[in-house]
Amino acid sequence: MLTLAAPVSALALLAGQGFAQTTVDTSAGVMQITPVARGFEEPWAVGFLPDGGLIVTELAGRLLRVEAGEATEITGAPEVFAQGQGGLLDVMIPRDFAQTREIWLSYAAPVAGGAATAVGKGRLSDDGTALEGFEQLYVGDGTSGGRHFGSRIVEAQDGTVFITAGDRGTGPGGMEAQDPARVEGSVIHLNRDGTPATSIDGWRPGIYSIGHRNAQGATLGPDGALWLVEHGARGGDEVNRVMMGRNYGWPVISYGVNYNGASIGEGQAQDGMEQPAHYWDPSIAPSGMMVYSGALVPEWEGDIFTGSLNTSFLSRLDPDTAAATGFAEERIEAEETGRVRDVREAPDGSIWFVSVLEGAIFRLAPAEES
Repeated sequence: MLTLAAPVSALALLAGQGFAQTTVDTSAGVMQITPVARGFEEPWAVGFLPDGGLIVTELAGRLLRVEAGEATEITGAPEVFAQGQGGLLDVMIPRDFAQTREIWLSYAAPVAGGAATAVGKGRLSDDGTALEGFEQLYVGDGTSGGRHFGSRIVEAQDGTVFITAGDRGTGPGGMEAQDPARVEGSVIHLNRDGTPATSIDGWRPGIYSIGHRNAQGATLGPDGALWLVEHGARGGDEVNRVMMGRNYGWPVISYGVNYNGASIGEGQAQDGMEQPAHYWDPSIAPSGMMVYSGALVPEWEGDIFTGSLNTSFLSRLDPDTAAATGFAEERIEAEETGRVRDVREAPDGSIWFVSVLEGAIFRLAPAEES
């Protein structure tokens, strides 16, 4: 049992040796789930540092560095709107971190009118205890309420950055996600200095795609394309391969219904609006996303993994196998997989996931590799 170096609540860090582990049967054989760290308060995202350390965000605003059995609170994180689903959200560690020491964060920012999805970056100090010179690079329009901030960050192959912005929960009657002059329900594309990396006639500078509801998972595919998972209402969660200038339909088309059972929009398809690559009905509330390299489990190469916030499993989608809803799905379920918020592939090819229910980070790998 260890404690944080900073004077905050205790965090138990587990090195994976001598602690309880779980095995689970999967399509690729027996996998072992190993606890990496426990004791987090509403963990949201994890990122890997080149030296083997971790950066972890907590919704209430705490930014942590976990390394060699010790955890330190990093000072200098931005002020956040910590209400409802708002707070400190995603973390992205760029590929050139060893040279720049940049860390990108997305968060719900307090602004005039309420709160907005925002993104910024700072430099991790040499001793790893402070985020120096943090600057806000982009902020959306202020909206009241604490729902649907989206907020995943993905570094593109060319070093530019994608950010997902949720529709802010205005419901099927709210059409902000269909307005390319607004940030809500969009994907934003930025250069590393925060300037727009995409410009489309008639659209707000930086807006890359529209018609999204609340994308809480995003990643690059093997070909460099952006993929995301987004929440539907009661059903209609979607996987989308995102292309510049396209409209993904919310709230005009959906494969779900509203929470009161009423229909949404104008059906499931309309000219000029993209169809999802996969959808869930009923909803699983997907969060976190990765496309697996196959490094440790060759059978899963190219497969899509996402967590579920309203159930207790990791979802593995196989794009090479068709199903009625898009892709064939395997659900990997164990005691540790309750309310999975984030899913990442570690440098060694293992699969790491963040469980809100457990307040912990876990590692999934073939039993013989663990």
